[in-house]
Amino acid sequence: MNAFPARGLTLVLAAAAVLAGCATGTTEASPDATGTTAPATTAPATTGTAATAAPDPSRAPAGPTPQGTLLVADFGSDTVTFVDRGRDGSGEGGAPIASVEVGTAPYGLVVGEDGRAWVATAEGVAVVDTQRRTRLALIPYGTETGPVTTGEYRGGGMGIALAPDGRHVYVGVNVPGGNGTVEVIDTATREVTGTVPVGRRPFDVDVSPDGREVYATGHDSFDVTVVDADTLRARRMEVAPYGTEGGLGSWLKPHYAVVRPQDGKLLLPFEGERLAVLDPRTGEATVERMTANTHQHGAALAPDGALLVVGTGPIGADDEEPSLTVRTPGGKERVVPLDGPHEDVAVSADGRTAYVTGGFTRDGHWNGITVVDLNDEKNKPVRLEAGNRPLGIAVL
Repeated sequence: MNAFPARGLTLVLAAAAVLAGCATGTTEASPDATGTTAPATTAPATTGTAATAAPDPSRAPAGPTPQGTLLVADFGSDTVTFVDRGRDGSGEGGAPIASVEVGTAPYGLVVGEDGRAWVATAEGVAVVDTQRRTRLALIPYGTETGPVTTGEYRGGGMGIALAPDGRHVYVGVNVPGGNGTVEVIDTATREVTGTVPVGRRPFDVDVSPDGREVYATGHDSFDVTVVDADTLRARRMEVAPYGTEGGLGSWLKPHYAVVRPQDGKLLLPFEGERLAVLDPRTGEATVERMTANTHQHGAALAPDGALLVVGTGPIGADDEEPSLTVRTPGGKERVVPLDGPHEDVAVSADGRTAYVTGGFTRDGHWNGITVVDLNDEKNKPVRLEAGNRPLGIAVL
């Protein structure tokens, strides 16, 4: 392994100071002694915090939910919120139109072709009919996660993905203080049919294009677990371009991944500096340079193959502010400045617009979505009201 870089050492020392009690509040790198967290506080108004927008019943369609509506998981409450994208999807004139109770502290969500959304909450996976805007079921976890809590380190579902054929949902379940699991849900029976041990805090779950493998990104264990979808056999692969020094106190961990369709490799961004390209067949990872120089979380692929990566903001003295990186398949990057921290990103079906959630798993969140025009660099990002601390997002 290469010598640990100066940036990595600086950030590990900073995290160690937090763990030692030199800073107040809960951070990404420092769970409390019990492995859970008190509800996170909202950042000052200077970070862009906004009051929760109440859905406007007069805007809600009388019939099925219109195509293109945004669905967000409200990590700060027990709901998902439906958001009208506004005129031409630009965010102008858009607003929340309805909310549905799903369960405590919803995190990730995924929507199938049948219009059902599967939402990972602290209590179980909620099934939502997005056309009728109603909850159909709440599927409890088979994994013991302790008391139902809220906050960054709460137990329960985190990353979630749907098999290409729609027959199974895979949810990463966080177990405070220990390794997590991936639970397999049969979408027809709405029952958990399998459980696989994975790494710590499975931030993200992805599925290979052919549906044969499931990938769980272990945030606190610096790894990706590859699960055979048929046999549920698993193997774990370290992904740590900065090394693993600092352990739980390190900031330099994997968060979200995307699967590149043309070769099945996983793309995992780190710190706006390095993009780890992981081959799940061999476990080998190559590293490509990135340019945003900011702590990074959510990622998505646009229809043209561009990689979108959310920069949450600085965690070190030399880091840049929040941003959205738009990286072409050839590696050319455009870095779009954002106002305040963000967490996850989704892209419109036509590839013209990105929607970035302001929820953020750490302090500094705000209750909205930033809308970014991906085709016209002259158009400044605009803000769209959403639910309470939105994290996961999908375009219906």
